[in-house]
Amino acid sequence: MSLAQVISISVLEILGDTSLKEYANDKGIGYLASGLVGYIGVIIMLIISLQNSTLLMVNNGWDGISSLIESIYAYVVLGERFDNYLQYFGVIFIVIGLFLLRMPLSSKHPFHIPKS
Repeated sequence: MSLAQVISISVLEILGDTSLKEYANDKGIGYLASGLVGYIGVIIMLIISLQNSTLLMVNNGWDGISSLIESIYAYVVLGERFDNYLQYFGVIFIVIGLFLLRMPLSSKHPFHIPKS
């Protein structure tokens, strides 16, 4: 597992979430298709990331990165803000937690297709 793989999972998840939200609100079948593609991508990236790694590491990295990406999106694009400045410390703790996980920037193990 690497930081790049976890970021890929998070971006694909956000693509799936936002597309399916639009489909659910009557925006058209194209959003359903892109939502499904997003989640198929999540499955593929999970398989790749879980090779030679642990569920514990992949899941915590994914949750932290996803939280940061969605928080940045909400802050910059949607203009959302926290009610209390102490809540920003929670985001800082997520960043610290990701640092403490010590995720490598790149994977040292080449991907192989699992045996059936």
